[in-house]
Order: sequence, then structure tokens, then C-alpha cells
Amino acid sequence: MPARSDLAVVIVNYNAGAYLTRCVASVLQNAGGLDLDVLVIDNASHDGSAQVAKSAQPDIRVTMNPTNRGLSAAWNQGAEDTVSPWILFLNPDAELWAGNLAGFVKVGQEHPDVAVLGPVVRNADGTIYESGRRFPSVTQAVGHAFVGAFNPDNRFTRSYRQTDSDRLSEREVDWVSGACMLVRRNAFEAVGRFDEAFFLYAEELDLTTRLRDARWKVLYTPELEILHEGAVSTGRSARMHRMHSASIYRYYRKHRSSGWRRVTLPFAWVALRARAELVSLRDRVRAR
Repeated sequence: MPARSDLAVVIVNYNAGAYLTRCVASVLQNAGGLDLDVLVIDNASHDGSAQVAKSAQPDIRVTMNPTNRGLSAAWNQGAEDTVSPWILFLNPDAELWAGNLAGFVKVGQEHPDVAVLGPVVRNADGTIYESGRRFPSVTQAVGHAFVGAFNPDNRFTRSYRQTDSDRLSEREVDWVSGACMLVRRNAFEAVGRFDEAFFLYAEELDLTTRLRDARWKVLYTPELEILHEGAVSTGRSARMHRMHSASIYRYYRKHRSSGWRRVTLPFAWVALRARAELVSLRDRVRAR
């Protein structure tokens, strides 16, 4: 059993290349005085990125999985192998950009009713990614899924993403991006950790839904900012679009299809699969 630390940082890696080394370095350089336990769970990468990161930062721990267990299972695996009261789940293609982890954890400590904190997420070019969103209504979800794929400035997408919100102010939200989430361990354990049926995508949406149902809060805070490249491990292939749609369907079936809405499940499946094919077609046209 590892020694207790102030904060456990769990990074699930799959062929992230040099991004992983930069990610780990940014974590260690911005601890802010916290005692960290940094654990990389490698999901059967074949690019040697975990070994390179370990060579560059010998104090981190690395677990090599023989197969790709999926993101949720690997995050649970990392959480189980740490004992810190707070867990930072971090993507390997993310880097800490402003603020430090001590300040981030302090915000959580000052809000005992908060289970998850999300930072400001910046795209690779420095623009702000719209993390800190609401749970969409059925109308918003449909409008965002189809109109947003081709016109991201539509009213459905803007409402769902809370586009007009101040991304540099602290506020309570429904959910935050899984690229970087600070999670209170006792709340995380109480609701059953990540649902491993979500192999990839929507796992943070499911977790925050269960936490909010259990009367915990989710907080978006500018105390920390990260840079996130995005899609380094997955790419944006037709297969990934289909996997994303399947995960969103799983979420809808689990959390949003009670009562009369159960009759909408076949429509939801067809609509989400059609959306995946449309987005794939859009990507192919843009690549020409």
C-alpha cells in the first residue's frame, strides 16, 4: 500500500507520446508544496511513452496493464492503488498552465459540500474550452447533436455549453470536463467510483450525475488552468465518433429514460448513430 499523501494524481495513458512526459513534469513543477503521489496507469500502449515518462521523473509510479482496460476501469484502478483524500484525474495530453495544485485543493477544502472541482480548460492555442456545463434537456441534446455538428454557435449548443457564462469566475455547474477533475475521495467511493461500463466517453458525465443525485456539488473554479491538446490518444476517426455516441446513449438510458421516456430509447439510439455518421462524413469532407 502506498504512503498517504496530500493528493493522488492518476493519469491514464494510451500512446500519448511526449505529451505524457510534459504532463507529468507540469504536475510535479506545480505542486505548490503538496505531497503528491503521481500514478500513471498505462493501458497497453505500444509507443513506450510510460517508460520514457518514468525515466524522466523517477519518483512517479507506473502500472503497465497487459490490455487496454478502458478509461473508467483504469481510473478506478489508479484510485484503488492510492490513499490520498483527494484524487486528481488528469488526461495525459493536458498540462498545468496557471495556478498550482495546492490552491486547487484548498478551494475544495473550503467547500465541504463539493465533490468535484474542474479548472479552466484551455485549448492548445490558448482559447478557452467550454467546460463547466449543464445537464442538457432532451431538446437541447437533440439540437446540439445535429445542429451543433455543423453550426456550433446555434442556440441549443450555446445553452448546453453555457457559452455566455464567465469562464474566469467560480460557479457551481452540473459537470466539468474529464480532462482534469479534482475529486473528493469519500464522495467518489460513496457513489461507487466510475461506472466501468463506460469504456470511453461520458464517464465524467455519469459520475457527476450520480454525485449530484447524492446531493454533492460540482464546482468550476479559475484557481487552476490547464492546456489540453485533445484526442491525442484516440484521434477523431469514425470508430471514435461511434464510440462517443454509444456512450452518450448509455448515459441517456441510465439516467434520462425513466417513465414515459423509455419509449424514446430506440429513437435515441438511431439518432445518435446517425449523428456519428454525419460527423464522420463532415470530417472526411473537411480533410479533402
